[in-house]
Amino acid sequence: MLRNLSFSRQILPVAAVIGLLFAVYMIAIGLPDRSLAEPAEQPPKAVGALANAPRVAGAGVVEPASEVIDIGSALSGLVTEVRVRPGDKVAAGEVLFTVDARAARASLRQAEAAIGEARAAIAEASAAQATARQQLALYRSLADPAAVSRAEVIRAEGEEAAATSRLGLARARLAAAEAAAAAARTEIERLTVRAPIAGEILAVNIRPGEFVATQGGGNSQPFIQMGQTTPLHVRVDIDENEIARVALGQPAVVSPRGAAELHVSARFVRAEPQVVPKRSLTNSAAERVDVRVLQLIYELPPSDAFRVGQQIDAFIPARGKPKDAPRAQQGA
Repeated sequence: MLRNLSFSRQILPVAAVIGLLFAVYMIAIGLPDRSLAEPAEQPPKAVGALANAPRVAGAGVVEPASEVIDIGSALSGLVTEVRVRPGDKVAAGEVLFTVDARAARASLRQAEAAIGEARAAIAEASAAQATARQQLALYRSLADPAAVSRAEVIRAEGEEAAATSRLGLARARLAAAEAAAAAARTEIERLTVRAPIAGEILAVNIRPGEFVATQGGGNSQPFIQMGQTTPLHVRVDIDENEIARVALGQPAVVSPRGAAELHVSARFVRAEPQVVPKRSLTNSAAERVDVRVLQLIYELPPSDAFRVGQQIDAFIPARGKPKDAPRAQQGA
């Protein structure tokens, strides 16, 4: 039977059919999945009255009503105590952290000792001045000028002048010591960092024992960040090409990034007077970064869906198209 098999008439057609079936199978399993499915993340969209009305879209970032306040230290030193944690509510003037103030306290004790010494010198000089003045008044009150020698009168006058000079010097030393004490107290107060306003602690980037330096370069991380988070604001960037279309003063529809189904109405607060380069990026592939933007500030209603630093999408009413101006009639 094997001798009767023909390669070209029997074996080759079977091999071709098997190869064709294999090719069809590979093509079938290699086709992409074209089945429809719900998107994992809903794109932002306008709702309500803005759904079918002219509007301007913009992206923004949630921020405190006071904006983020970076807390630094006026003086360098070791942190001795940190009294707040992220999320704490603080009142204006409440202590946030303290820096080692032992040197300042030593200077204060030294100034206080100098104050006591100067006051003692003032008391001594005042007593000497009073005694010298009484002695001199006694000499001058005598009816007989020959009762006291001229030398005694000159000596009494000199003692009175010296006592007066010592009194003035002691008073000057007292003023200097009091000024030194005031400077030491000011330095101690500056080493105690307090909250400038009432608000919420957003970040704490220092620990006890760390060395803090005065922030002069602008690149160092802030020691503590805080802000007034009741209410929250959003800073919306409007592309410079869309500025003329924005209806300033109108409320905006705001959605948190990643939750397009949640919409809130935000109240207009203000528009920043200066158009600035775009700094807040959304990481979108179609986003332009070489543009300038107008920043609009809106107030968010109370909601647990927004956090400081969170990105949002905003839709703002646009102005209607200006009507064509009537053509000027040509003169006869």
